[in-house]
Amino acid sequence: MTTALEVRGLTVGFGGLLAVDDVSFTLGSEAIMGLIGPNGAGKTTTIDALCGFVPASTGSIALDGRRLDGMKPHARARAGLVRTFQSIELFDDLTVRENLLVAATRPRWFSPLLDAVAPRRGARRVDLESALEMVGLEDQADQLPPQLSHGQRRLAGLARAMASQPRVLFLDEPAAGLDPAETVALGELLRALPERGIAVLLVDHDMTLVLDVCAELIVLDLGRVIASGPVEVVRRDPAVVEAYLGSVT
Repeated sequence: MTTALEVRGLTVGFGGLLAVDDVSFTLGSEAIMGLIGPNGAGKTTTIDALCGFVPASTGSIALDGRRLDGMKPHARARAGLVRTFQSIELFDDLTVRENLLVAATRPRWFSPLLDAVAPRRGARRVDLESALEMVGLEDQADQLPPQLSHGQRRLAGLARAMASQPRVLFLDEPAAGLDPAETVALGELLRALPERGIAVLLVDHDMTLVLDVCAELIVLDLGRVIASGPVEVVRRDPAVVEAYLGSVT
């Protein structure tokens, strides 16, 4: 398996607080890796820093060997590093399909001029229907987000991320608020992403989902990596059991 994402020595500080402390990991090109830890461990801050939403104090990040250090969030997304958010960040006045089109369109500096002279020009061709079909929202494509259930809005957010044609997809609590049946369906969907060339870093508190779909885990506590490696090894690590997972059955 080739390497999709390589992170070395990532550190994020807020004043005198180290929220992320010397985090390093490698994500394979066909991997689904879990990033877990108790509340306040630094999971979302790690994703924020990797995507460029908060500045890293030190460290490097490379996507398919290309350094992304110093790039703005939109440039990292265009390079193939895409994320979802804990809150469902959809445009409520746009249909589900239009939300996907927003993510799929990559404006250039001359785009406003083209909009003025050719406002009806077509968006960049992407396989939006495939993304909608994959998450099971073909019949809701022309509905507005407020018309959808909570679970459907979660899926719409995932489809929008997929419309950006990611190389690596960071999922921040995608199962939050889902019922058991929806979570099982989400797991099936996540397992199909590597087949589409999308590597996944999954953050979620639903350990049934994480242990079901991930082959490897990284465990954070107080911003530091306390364990990493194959699921069956990490979930029995005494430090992990004490900090987060509890007794292993």
